[in-house]
Amino acid sequence: MALVTQVGDVKVMLVRETLQPVPAEGMYVEPDMGVFEANADWLRPYFLDDEGNMPLSIHALVLESEGQTIMVDTCIGNRPIEMVPQMSHLGEGFLDELAAAGYEPEDIDIVLCTHLHFDHVGWNTILVDGEWVPTFPNARYLFNRAEYEYWDSGAEGAAITFGDAVRPVLDAGLADLVDSDHQVTGEISLEPSPGHSPGHVSVRISSAGQEAVITGDLVHHPVQFSAPDWVMTADDDPSRASETRRTFRERYADSGILIFGTHFAGPSCGHLSNADGRWVFTVKA
Repeated sequence: MALVTQVGDVKVMLVRETLQPVPAEGMYVEPDMGVFEANADWLRPYFLDDEGNMPLSIHALVLESEGQTIMVDTCIGNRPIEMVPQMSHLGEGFLDELAAAGYEPEDIDIVLCTHLHFDHVGWNTILVDGEWVPTFPNARYLFNRAEYEYWDSGAEGAAITFGDAVRPVLDAGLADLVDSDHQVTGEISLEPSPGHSPGHVSVRISSAGQEAVITGDLVHHPVQFSAPDWVMTADDDPSRASETRRTFRERYADSGILIFGTHFAGPSCGHLSNADGRWVFTVKA
């Protein structure tokens, strides 16, 4: 079931593809498990399960702003993912969830990818008669220029579906390469947040006096607000990613700005606070 949040005049709808438990050692390089114990009071129940695993959500956020329907990230898609077998061949449940939320592929006006790793671009395309074609035929797809050019150069990493989920969109003439501070609508803009990938961006929402930010993968799990130096296995530039996390938490803690975690479980959104050096993410009721 889709989850709906209002930010000023902007409607934000979470459409989930999958939710899977992941051990910390499978996501981070040498995580300190004591950090989980020290923060279990606020990590449970959404962000830490009874087995000590981290529930990892793969979802899209659909924004309605100024007459435009905008999808932020497009999950994994129905395709083989050899590096993560449990995320292979997920079927078309995501499109069913999207339809249940009231949207058909033709209704999407803009597709915005925070970066081009496989779990953020999957439903950019769909396989039709053996050919990968754009899933959202009426949309303009927005890719960060530096991000696109990096992977298009042949760089290796987590953008393993670049050839079938990204490049076909440009070939179809539906993609625009934009800068890291691109203004999408009067209420929606991009915010550079590099480190996890070269051109990674977050998404800011400013509407009717209310503010929100969509993290993208600058943080995968809220425990990283307490441990910003933890290296995620797919971070392109770990030191820069840590710096981005530190800057983010300083900027947004105790600000009242609503934070949407792109991989956060549960409602995915809440507020960050810092009380005497203890960073706490409180889920929005």
